[in-house]
Amino acid sequence: MRAVFVDASPSLAAVAERLRRPDDIALEVNRQPDVTPEELPALLGDAEIAIIDHTHLPTEIALRCAALRHVVFLGTGARSYMNPEELDATRGIQVHIIKGYGDTAVAEMAFALMWAAAKGLVRMDRGIRAGQWLRTDGIELTGKTVGLIGLGGIAAEMARLCHGAGMRVVGWNRTPREVPGVELVDLDTLLRDSHVVSLHLLLNDETRGFLSAERIALMRPGTIFVNTARGAITDEAALVAAVEGGRLGHLALDVYAEEPLPPGHALSAVEKATLSAHSAFRTPEASDNLIEAALNHCRRIAAG
Repeated sequence: MRAVFVDASPSLAAVAERLRRPDDIALEVNRQPDVTPEELPALLGDAEIAIIDHTHLPTEIALRCAALRHVVFLGTGARSYMNPEELDATRGIQVHIIKGYGDTAVAEMAFALMWAAAKGLVRMDRGIRAGQWLRTDGIELTGKTVGLIGLGGIAAEMARLCHGAGMRVVGWNRTPREVPGVELVDLDTLLRDSHVVSLHLLLNDETRGFLSAERIALMRPGTIFVNTARGAITDEAALVAAVEGGRLGHLALDVYAEEPLPPGHALSAVEKATLSAHSAFRTPEASDNLIEAALNHCRRIAAG
């Protein structure tokens, strides 16, 4: 049995080679991370397992990968890059995802984005670099309410951090779930009462476009909106309109419906926006957790 890591960045390639065991199955690490779907059949060859970080795997391409039976996706957002149910139904290809590897890293990014937005750090930084002295009136977050939409592991870590900062934490989940320190409320109440709304849902068919224009309109004026989940869960055009129209106070985003964010995208022109490049999970600790989990998937597959 053979596996191919099809799109390894230099850092993840180094982690994979460091964490491999002598008795692991054969693993080919492709150190050229920019792979097109059309290149996958030749790249995979007779490999039964594909480890994928960010390369799209359309079903029609997977059908040309003769030996492929398993995809280990590095994260939880596989549906942004492939159709797991279709792959299983048409070729019996199982898609394995990895949860929890970067809960702390992503929560820390959400927390950092929230504070940068509240204090106007990005605008002042831009101004100083341009020779301007743009002093910004910030917002004190101590005592304010943060609303968490989705209550998985990342949200639980975010709740812990926000409690430490003296914030009130409320939350809503699609299915009932208790999280220490989180006051459960209905979604409309969360949107209406929260000074900060932080999104932590998985992307699937039910959550695509979940934060619609109608739901955005329910948010209290001046809300800071933080998204470290997936861009496609939101209506990005409605977010832009809401912040430009003064309904929302600031957008703090690490994820986008299309990545990389295309040049000239409307979000890049929003003054009250703090944007990062889908990097919340990028810490050495999270990378080790991620690759070890991927290798464990391969070990379980090889063991039958």
